[in-house]
Amino acid sequence: MNHPSTGLSHAFEVLLREAPRHAEAWMSAARSLDAASALDKKCEHLAYLAVLAALRLESGVPFHVQLAKNAGASRSEVASAILVGLPAAGNAVVQSLPAALAAYDAS
Repeated sequence: MNHPSTGLSHAFEVLLREAPRHAEAWMSAARSLDAASALDKKCEHLAYLAVLAALRLESGVPFHVQLAKNAGASRSEVASAILVGLPAAGNAVVQSLPAALAAYDAS
């Protein structure tokens, strides 16, 4: 379940609240990796959605859909990012499609 206003998963909210030092270490690493990326923001967020779908981490999909949308991704680009892993990862990526489209349509 994701928080309605932030889009964060319940698990990530617990991490932020209960282990703030770990959360800050994680976010520091994420910021450093983001700064090192050669991808533009839209491509980066779409690629991240593809990874989430392939790993079946649906709880992170709504938050990252909003980042992709804010970076200019269309609804069809979001759907394509979710489904790009279909040949390699198989049917598992389809599980993220409903959450991705619902998150895109919600805002």
